[in-house]
Amino acid sequence: MIKRLPVAIIAVLMLGGCGEDSSTADDASAPAETTAETEAAAAAPALPRTPSVPGAGVFFITPADGDTVTNPITVEFGIADMTVAKAGDNTPQSGHHHLIVDAELPDFGQPIPASEHYIHFGDGSTSTELNLTPGTHTLQLLLGDHLHIPHDPPVKSAPVTIVVK
Repeated sequence: MIKRLPVAIIAVLMLGGCGEDSSTADDASAPAETTAETEAAAAAPALPRTPSVPGAGVFFITPADGDTVTNPITVEFGIADMTVAKAGDNTPQSGHHHLIVDAELPDFGQPIPASEHYIHFGDGSTSTELNLTPGTHTLQLLLGDHLHIPHDPPVKSAPVTIVVK
């Protein structure tokens, strides 16, 4: 049987590692979710979502779709019609970036998972450097609210495909 934690405890657990400096991390050592965590997330009811600003968006300044790059890869995030705030900061019309690497968009009714595929920038940063294996990779941005839950409607970028030499 899986025990469900109160939302306040989940929020504290999610915010625990979000103040870390992610500007130069390659995040390849981040632990992946376990099967039990994945099953618990799938069984959890949708959480309340913060409204986004109509027309708001996030996008990549670099790299551009189709770019061929070398490690370390500089990734810069842009935002339009909303502002960036640190995780835990419930400023209206704000959120913080999450970089999705080679994965699908997560469940919009749950906090964005943290793994090597879902990199959190709860410190409010708007750029990072990544080291990816040679080959083709897909990147996408998703803005999360103060509790890492995607806004309603979600503020997400178009996916960007890059080739790492």
